[in-house]
Amino acid sequence: MAVFVPARWYGGAVVGRKSIRTPELEAEVLRRLSDGEPLTWIARDLGFHHVTWRAWCREDEKLNIAHGRARDDGFDAIAEKALEIADNPLEGVEYTTKADGGTEEKRGDMLGHRKLQIETRLKLLAKWDPRRYGDKLAVGGADDLPPIQTASTEEIARRAAFLLAAADKPRQAAS
Repeated sequence: MAVFVPARWYGGAVVGRKSIRTPELEAEVLRRLSDGEPLTWIARDLGFHHVTWRAWCREDEKLNIAHGRARDDGFDAIAEKALEIADNPLEGVEYTTKADGGTEEKRGDMLGHRKLQIETRLKLLAKWDPRRYGDKLAVGGADDLPPIQTASTEEIARRAAFLLAAADKPRQAAS
């Protein structure tokens, strides 16, 4: 199926070029997405714009489903990469300029750099897939929580009076 990708618009007429979409290209994009590589990087590397890929996904339901699955697999790959970064020290060199103008070289684990890499990945995952990687926000009324309860002002006043009376009983018994 030949799909034409618009290059320019001239008064309602589309001047375009033949699409580069092939089954091999789709397989490569899906493979790299499932490895956790961003779509913009993949598209740039393979010579098309990421918006073109999104248009293909809108037009083709099977491709759209495969894209969603590949993204989910890619999110898992990013999470696994964060764990790998956390588990493996990275030796590096840190240079410090002394007051006399000389430099001091210090070798050791690049802990700050690794923390930044891990935190960046985890924050992106929480934004991209909050259901699986975001912080759980418990709100009453959700499927797995009891319903939110409402009470009238009179009911709240009655409960407050009951609690105050119950708190006052130990004082009366002590006197």
